Amino acid sequence: MKQEFLEHEAKPHALSATLGLEKVVDHGESGRAVIHYRAGMHMCHSGGIVQGGFVTGWIDAAMAHVVMAQSGYEVSPLTLEIKVSFLKAAAPGLIVAEAWIERRGKTTAFLEGLIRNEAGEVLAKGSSTVRLVPMRRPG
Repeated sequence: MKQEFLEHEAKPHALSATLGLEKVVDHGESGRAVIHYRAGMHMCHSGGIVQGGFVTGWIDAAMAHVVMAQSGYEVSPLTLEIKVSFLKAAAPGLIVAEAWIERRGKTTAFLEGLIRNEAGEVLAKGSSTVRLVPMRRPG
């Protein structure tokens, strides 16, 4: 299942392009997912501040990656709730999203994540509760 998932992920798709995916540094096999995104002016409002939906999406995507990787790509996380605290405005440039599993049960997991700018400053932190469902085969 892992190889099928990674081959599917290697193909560019609209969601990744919309979020500005640059590269997946670590899918989460290490216990921590790390993903690089490139924020552009087209994602901004109010003179260069990235819209909060992108910030939430970056954290959410990293949290999904770590759950899938830690399950051997056997489960997919369905978000039951997500909370994001915006600590500092995100601006165009490199965004690094990181996520980890705080606690995992059979059908539910509690996840945490954050994003940093290129200088390493934490811009936002998030937490999520997810339902774990069997992974659908890419197709």
